[in-house]
Amino acid sequence: MPFGNTHNKLKMNYPADQEYPDLSKHNNHMAKVLTQDLYASLRDKETPSGFTLDDVIQTGVDNPGHPFIMTVGCVAGDEETYEVFKDLLDPVIEDRHGGYKPSDKHKTDLNPDNLQGGDDLDPNYVLSSRVRTGRSIRGFCLPPHCSRGERRAIENLSIESLDVLDGDLKGTYYALKNMTDEEQQQLIDDHFLFDKPVSPLLLASGMARDWPDGRGIWHNDNKTFLVWVNEEDHLRVISMQKGGNMREVFTRFCTGLTKIESLFKERGHEFMWNEHLGYVLTCPSNLGTGLRGGVHVKLPNISKHEKFGEILKRLRLQKRGTGGVDTAAVGGVFDISNADRLGFSEVELVQMVVDGVKLLIDMEKRLEAGQSIDDLMPEQK
Repeated sequence: MPFGNTHNKLKMNYPADQEYPDLSKHNNHMAKVLTQDLYASLRDKETPSGFTLDDVIQTGVDNPGHPFIMTVGCVAGDEETYEVFKDLLDPVIEDRHGGYKPSDKHKTDLNPDNLQGGDDLDPNYVLSSRVRTGRSIRGFCLPPHCSRGERRAIENLSIESLDVLDGDLKGTYYALKNMTDEEQQQLIDDHFLFDKPVSPLLLASGMARDWPDGRGIWHNDNKTFLVWVNEEDHLRVISMQKGGNMREVFTRFCTGLTKIESLFKERGHEFMWNEHLGYVLTCPSNLGTGLRGGVHVKLPNISKHEKFGEILKRLRLQKRGTGGVDTAAVGGVFDISNADRLGFSEVELVQMVVDGVKLLIDMEKRLEAGQSIDDLMPEQK
């Protein structure tokens, strides 16, 4: 690991206070939890694959904070990280996921029939809808820690499994390193391509090692269902389309994801999952469902309202610019998505997005007409 100092066994010659990072100017979840005593008690532990405390926290040490979001400040290197370092990660998870306790059980619901409505978001306001999640394959280290051989094995498994999909899920895999200029430009134009990470959050955790080896993107012929291979997670699964039919997007998401899971199982590989954390992913912020359901929606008026932030909080939603987590909004168009990942099922989270976006559009229409929105103010969900 070129970004950590796992390989440096000499650090154990120094007392914990000499190795403890200076977190005095930090504002992330890890820094809030990691005291010198906790560091001292965990620093000589490692997972079976050799992931250490210093590897877990390096990204949070190198990145004190972020202007738009409270970052987590730590990553997992394998499935066992969450158990071996639970004295640090349990409080981080509780803090990040609204009081989710070490004894809590997560629920999974990938049945789209349980979603109420969702096919009637106003297309004059909603430009596009998408649902994404991540999946990790059991028995392999996660992207901050995996070797070249592991990464290539995951890519090969993914190609074999995705190749079997048929009907409207039939598609093609493009390896990043073999891509022609034309293919690359087409994928950029379609907003499908992920480039080498430039976010220091990802770089500091070692996820960009050996780029672009073992990375690729698969999408169906209709360009509505995508799988990113070996980016921040082993798999990122995305269902998307223009307009406001979130029900269609979510149905395709559930169908595709369930098929992919069964294809991996047929090849002797299951996804990392347990009843406490749900689906296990690289970043503790994505545990549980790993699901972010979002729409790009025009909200030029309500977004200027003094209570906009409070309304989103009550609806358990978050806003981003349409260019991703590091961007501001342009022209009143926001990416509005669920704030939670863990402790709610997939259906519940998409339901929050559908109901919340509907309300935001109703408020936007009121303000357009110069009317008050006071009677539409939601209760805390």
